Amino acid sequence: MGDVLALVEARLRTALGEPDARAAVTFLGTDRIEVLRFTSAADDENGAVVRYATLGMSAAPMADPTSALADPLKGPRAELVLTVRAGRADTDKVLRPLAVLAATPQVEGVVVAPGASLDVGEPLWPGAPFTSVLVTASGGLVEDLELDDPLDPVRFLPLLPMTQNEAAWKRVHGAAALEEKWLNSGTDLRDPLRRPVSLD
Repeated sequence: MGDVLALVEARLRTALGEPDARAAVTFLGTDRIEVLRFTSAADDENGAVVRYATLGMSAAPMADPTSALADPLKGPRAELVLTVRAGRADTDKVLRPLAVLAATPQVEGVVVAPGASLDVGEPLWPGAPFTSVLVTASGGLVEDLELDDPLDPVRFLPLLPMTQNEAAWKRVHGAAALEEKWLNSGTDLRDPLRRPVSLD
């Protein structure tokens, strides 16, 4: 599936520019996951942003945990994209947690889809108030990558960091309700040091 990953990297470069750093992580019993870092110029009044994208999660389709036999070709494929404001925290330490999240389908046999919560059980980077992320819908920043039949397209799923309270609230009320809370509060979801939203 090297061809798939070459196409995925090409799509990331087209959408985000040239990566200025990359790191590879291999976990026992899993394929290698790379994380690419893209630093962009200021795209709004709040300054430059850094985007981290996984490369390797889409090499194989995610298998439905209820199916007895995993199809080696068909099934959803995805990579993860995290965007944070540059220079406010040591966010480069997110590389390993991101690789852990990207390995989740291989390790735990789950399908990562919009609305899902993923938790690494530790701060995403030093001093971060977040240990988990909300997976959101693809198609915005990086367009889905169509592959030849019978392969499903690769979707680039944005991640939004959540505090523990936000994650707990989301489990009760759902992803859409949490996103609405963030929107109504004017929450800067790219701020790596942001305060939790009021959940009253």
